[in-house]
Amino acid sequence: MQDQAIATSSSSKANWLMFLLPSLLGVFLFMAPIEYQDTITIPIAVLAKSVQGLFEGMLTAIVTFVIALTAVATIITKLLKPRAITDNSFLSGLLNPTLPWFIVQQLGAVFVVMTFFGIGPEMIHDGATGGLVLNDLLPVLFSVFLFAGLLLPLLLNFGLLEFVGALFTRIMRPLFNLPGRSAVNCIASWLGDGSVGVLMTSKQYEGKIYTEREAAVIGTTFTAVSITFSLVVIAQVNLEHMFAPFYLTVCLAGLAAAVIVPRLPPLSWKKDNYIDGTTVTEDYEAVPAGKTVISFGLEQALNKASEVKSLRHVVIEGIKNAVDMIFGVLPVVMAIGTVALVIAENTPVFSILGLPFIPFLELLQIPEATAASETIVVGFADMFLPSILASGIESDLTRFVIAAMSVTQLIYMSEIGALLIGSKIPVKPWELFMIFILRTVVTLPVIALMGHLFF
Repeated sequence: MQDQAIATSSSSKANWLMFLLPSLLGVFLFMAPIEYQDTITIPIAVLAKSVQGLFEGMLTAIVTFVIALTAVATIITKLLKPRAITDNSFLSGLLNPTLPWFIVQQLGAVFVVMTFFGIGPEMIHDGATGGLVLNDLLPVLFSVFLFAGLLLPLLLNFGLLEFVGALFTRIMRPLFNLPGRSAVNCIASWLGDGSVGVLMTSKQYEGKIYTEREAAVIGTTFTAVSITFSLVVIAQVNLEHMFAPFYLTVCLAGLAAAVIVPRLPPLSWKKDNYIDGTTVTEDYEAVPAGKTVISFGLEQALNKASEVKSLRHVVIEGIKNAVDMIFGVLPVVMAIGTVALVIAENTPVFSILGLPFIPFLELLQIPEATAASETIVVGFADMFLPSILASGIESDLTRFVIAAMSVTQLIYMSEIGALLIGSKIPVKPWELFMIFILRTVVTLPVIALMGHLFF
């Protein structure tokens, strides 16, 4: 009996260490705000920037090689069907996509080669289209995916989400109808990068933690824009001295969108089924009678930590995460981001789509409503485009509204939209556009009200 008690005590101590050490390290890397080069960021972003600095001038070539290699490997898999790939679920999922994804992947490879070597139509490799995606975006995503993918198991595998889920379920369930653990996704995006939030959400959906509805809502609503990028946006419209009221406005408008938009189609149409089609049978975060949220959260966390039998398995999972995102998502971002920016730069499509917003803007008493309307829908192509277009508008109020709107619209095809489509999160391109429009309609009145208070 004494030996059994000692063994139980030793096991309990091991579980506590297995829960605390990796989880605290994960919280530090993904969520601890630190000052770096005069901006507030997180350690994972600093690691990503260090890679960009170390391989400065080489990352574009590396990304081009990765996307081209993926396209060639996919063609070989489709033609020869090597058993080493088809019999491996991970490699098959990566290199044997369905026909639509195969086409997107090949398109990404064509665009990246054309852009890297400067060949073909200029509209493809121009600095505002394919050049922007390849030179400015993909090296950043490559670096973020590398470290976020490798280190994500620190957040997912050792009990942190179980603990946070129990603590926040009484807030997240009534307010957003989401698991408490989704708060972690939001914080990681808010302090770091939206791509981290998409990666976390996708992995939890694949692991039957989130349902179809929960994954779609979290991926389109809680992959918040980082504080760092918000600073860049407000500086672009020459209102950096207004950052505090600007970010307050962004938070209030984002909260309104998070409460309202998931209760409307298409997100409200999503089913509460897991990725394999099974339905939810119980709320795994519901606190049983007689237990406190902290005691239940710790119990769940320690149970999760006890399931970790091999750190080697965790390391392999991290490597798979990184490979999946780098080889699976980068071609999709290159293809969809380039197409969206080509449409934005070379056609009047987004200006025409913005025309119905002129009466809405006039109703909200926004000066220069016609010029402002041209910036509204273009944010679907890239989040930074509205601020670039708005820099020529004279009214401080209008520039403030456009900058805040571009941040709260959240879904832009040059990055987050393409990441969502390239991930396992169950959203279609037309659904993303509908969610984008709904977020615009919901957030604009809030932003306009706050703008009138400040100007």
